[in-house]
Amino acid sequence: MYDTIVPPLKRALSNLAHILKRGEEHADAKKIEHTILLNARLFPDMYSLIRQVQIATDMSKGGVARLAGLEVPHYEDDETTFAELQARIAKTIAFIDSVKPAQMEGAETRDITLVVRNKPMEFKGLDYLLKWVNPNVYFHVTTAYNILRHNGVELGKPDYLRGKA
Repeated sequence: MYDTIVPPLKRALSNLAHILKRGEEHADAKKIEHTILLNARLFPDMYSLIRQVQIATDMSKGGVARLAGLEVPHYEDDETTFAELQARIAKTIAFIDSVKPAQMEGAETRDITLVVRNKPMEFKGLDYLLKWVNPNVYFHVTTAYNILRHNGVELGKPDYLRGKA
């Protein structure tokens, strides 16, 4: 389970950090206020770029913590700048790095219960990873990419699929 969750999440988060850096550089080059991109969304009823990053990191740290049988670290969700989002990603990667493979032994059958919109959701570890954590992380990383791309940041598939974490 460790190899199934930790390296892919670190890669996704590292690529998200790269994508955000490209967004910040674009804003600086085009003299666009950072808050314009940070608060951008693809559609009015969707979350902003800031919230996409927060959720991607929440899903990552929550997934690793629950599968390792650890308490999920709490973040305040008060980021308002590219630098603060980068720090959040770095903090999440540091947490993920702190988990050892032995902590994931047997995680594929671990019982995981989440409460989502006041409704309990129950999973076994492998289903939790494959049917909840991964789809959510990739959805929010992809949406962050799409928000920046939609706003003129020159990004391509190689930015999303960069090398190892």
